[in-house]
Amino acid sequence: MTRVVSHLLVRCVSGVVATLVAVGLTWGEDKAAPPNTEWRTYGGDLASRRYSPLDQIDATNFGKLEVAWRFSTDNLGPQPETNFQATPLMVDGVLYATGGSRRAVFALAAETGELLWMHRIDEGERGEAAPRRLSGRGLAYWRESSELARILYVTPGYQLFALDAETGRPVESFGKDGIVDLKRGLDQELDPVTGEVGLHAAPVVAGDVILIGAAHLPGGAPATKEKPKGYFRAFDARTGERLWIFHTIPQPGEFGHDTWLNDSWSYTGNTGVWAQVTVDEKLGIVYLPVEMPTGDYYGGHRPGDTLFSDSLVALDLRTGERKWHFQTVHHDVWDWDLPCAPILADIVVEGKAIQAIAQPTKQGFVFVFDRVTGEPVWPVEERPVRQTDVPGERTSPTQPFPTRPPPFDRQGVSVDDLIDWTPELREQAAEIVSSYRLGPIYTPPSLAQAEDGTRGTLMLPSATGGANWPGAALDPETSILYIYSKTQLTRLALENNPERSNMDYISASMRDAPPLNIDRLPIVKPPWGRITAIDLNRGEILWQIPHGETPDYIRAHPALDGISIPRTGQIGRIGTLVTKTLLIAGDGELFTTPTGVEGAMLRAYDKKTGDELGSVYMPGAQTGSPMTYAWNGTQYVVVAIGGQSTGGLIAFNLPEGGRGDAETPPGLH
Repeated sequence: MTRVVSHLLVRCVSGVVATLVAVGLTWGEDKAAPPNTEWRTYGGDLASRRYSPLDQIDATNFGKLEVAWRFSTDNLGPQPETNFQATPLMVDGVLYATGGSRRAVFALAAETGELLWMHRIDEGERGEAAPRRLSGRGLAYWRESSELARILYVTPGYQLFALDAETGRPVESFGKDGIVDLKRGLDQELDPVTGEVGLHAAPVVAGDVILIGAAHLPGGAPATKEKPKGYFRAFDARTGERLWIFHTIPQPGEFGHDTWLNDSWSYTGNTGVWAQVTVDEKLGIVYLPVEMPTGDYYGGHRPGDTLFSDSLVALDLRTGERKWHFQTVHHDVWDWDLPCAPILADIVVEGKAIQAIAQPTKQGFVFVFDRVTGEPVWPVEERPVRQTDVPGERTSPTQPFPTRPPPFDRQGVSVDDLIDWTPELREQAAEIVSSYRLGPIYTPPSLAQAEDGTRGTLMLPSATGGANWPGAALDPETSILYIYSKTQLTRLALENNPERSNMDYISASMRDAPPLNIDRLPIVKPPWGRITAIDLNRGEILWQIPHGETPDYIRAHPALDGISIPRTGQIGRIGTLVTKTLLIAGDGELFTTPTGVEGAMLRAYDKKTGDELGSVYMPGAQTGSPMTYAWNGTQYVVVAIGGQSTGGLIAFNLPEGGRGDAETPPGLH
């Protein structure tokens, strides 16, 4: 039985907006308020740039930031959630976000964090069977007029809700009593309770069109090769009516259908859009980063290049018709599907202005295209890659390699990638990897019990990147892209196990395999977490730095006693934020700070050099991507934190006397 709880209404601040604007909102002592002081979409704008022109918080005062307010998700679900991935929106002085293990929607006062209203739905068995549970990554805001503003979100059980933005009550004229069942109208038969499809990403609204993707369970060892398909759809923001659907696995007669051999299109699933999408409203185009098909590491049941898997696809916003596409991996068996929003960038290459789109990938590439035509800005070469010897599998003889920009993380595994702080550690690391196949990027998975005695293949970057769902941020003034990535091994080992799956091969359990670390010390060289700045006008890396302090368990490792360890960076899934003056990102792991307290730091970097300019303490690691806004003359930075503690939002601003005061640079924390 479905139960809806909504409208815990404390107060409404929307009526205050007109008054503040009428009297002239000031910015510090001598700056007028920038016109863009809100954060209306998940990526900051439909271009997914994660950029704000706000500049009250800058290099001179970042270290002076104080906690303005905190909001815990403790009681937003039956169990606490530590991996709180949401990025809130801020419109008219109100923050909106999803949170908690039930994926409740809540509204907070932007200035104080006071709870204004909360909405949640208990989906019962449908929610418990959902492949994508917990808080999700956010929601969407749509306003037709001053009297009609809506919050749109997708539940764990894959239902689209429209809520009144002022009260949190369902909009009865939308769908059926405010709800559209997304398991219907998907051009396939799905059980309304157990059908394996959901969504973590935030919906996106462009004009009056709601854009909805699909996600599934992780697919390294699916129980069956027959899975639901992740088709992409658009809905009317007023009524909830389906406007169009795009078949990411083309049906007979559709473009790309011939790339699915042996009728594999008919039963293969996944191939959804689980990441954020990007829209160019002027061009009327939505850009989809499409994932891979079933299953992640074995494609013998889906022979061919399998469009539109692992592809950036440009569709007409109004009709859903394909305009162009580019496949970044052919016949993916590495789980290197597109994980994040592509970014719109207006660049100048050798004197030529280009409306571009940049797509980061898990394997550490940034593919850059003309977003109108789909032509690569710099040549993309099809290069031969190593072929598989797994029975029944046939990998692509070539893969696409962009010639610019260079990769932003390490690719492929060799003995030279292993730690060498001491001869003993290098020897131990070499012993561990001797059981596996090593090789350059696109070395395919191998059997856990291969004829040559190896137990699988080691891969860099890992199956989760490189880049992952937080993606990148872009400074539109300089066309410099900033992206966090992690350097972490993945073991690709396959087994035939009819008790686990009807597929010929799936990921092996490898429970008896040695760990890819030495008493938690990763066996690959650091940095293990980094931020890279890429100049998209030149297709070059501007700088690259380790992000995050060396973890405590590394500093205290007995094998490293007396050895000077450089800053290693930290493994996480970290989103970046760019403002007029700063690049901002938080630590992904907890550590003992210089003051002796366990926690993490929110850090500010110089956008031109990567030099760290300041940091402030957070009681939890960054788990969601940061955002910023201004309200009543004050700039705030808000980020979702969690890790070992219950997830929540933490908001920072400057103390009253520090706003607009840049005379004395603060000490760095």
